[in-house]
Amino acid sequence: MIVITEDGGGTALDLAVTALREARLAVALTGAGISVGSGIPDFRSRDGLWSRFPPDEYATLDVFRADPVKAWHLFRALARILRNKQPNPAHFALAEIERQGVLHGIVTQNIDGLHQLAGSRTVLEIHGEHRHLHCLRCGVMVPVPDEDVGTDDLPRCASCRYPLKPNVVLFGEAVRAMGEIDALVKRCDLLLVIGTSAQVYPAAGLIPAVKRNGGVIFEFNREQALGGFAFGGREVLTDYYFQGDAGKTLPLLLQALQS
Repeated sequence: MIVITEDGGGTALDLAVTALREARLAVALTGAGISVGSGIPDFRSRDGLWSRFPPDEYATLDVFRADPVKAWHLFRALARILRNKQPNPAHFALAEIERQGVLHGIVTQNIDGLHQLAGSRTVLEIHGEHRHLHCLRCGVMVPVPDEDVGTDDLPRCASCRYPLKPNVVLFGEAVRAMGEIDALVKRCDLLLVIGTSAQVYPAAGLIPAVKRNGGVIFEFNREQALGGFAFGGREVLTDYYFQGDAGKTLPLLLQALQS
């Protein structure tokens, strides 16, 4: 494994840039860590959202169907966290790498929409997004009105009066865009894993899938989080580890690409 720090440069960074330039189809997989620099805490952290709203009590499909008023306590807290947040240098660096034709898509576990705000065009959102409300009964999708953050009224579908839920994936719901993601990963030969330990499926399955195809893994985390994957009688780990804040290491990679 080759390690590159925030102060990076030199041969290690040159090797990473060469690998990225020579990749046929590079894809990024992002998680909560990329948005921490935008002021969005990891929901699983000590003071994160799940510490106040345990997911098995608030964030399951069964809870929403049985008690949507209770579920909306969580949704409003989530909306307050995400409201007015802006992309950080890591998001902008990924968007620019895509604009240059080096990156061919982003698979994100995040629901914050910051990749799109930064200018990324191909973004596949595994867990949905927070910008719309969805009717589970008739399928209507509408933008989230600002007043839903500050009121205790239960938003209802204008067509059938069924309670609306944010267009995010609750526990017990199917994840999104897996057909497109699988098609992209099958052709991917270099995966940038950013701000995630990728321990939760289906994201956890993307890294070994790329490695089975002979692909290369770039990891961007403050601490190395990706474990080994045993298959074919050998253990495979991260190939290039960018250690530190993704808001510094991704711009570092972009700068090296442009030089």
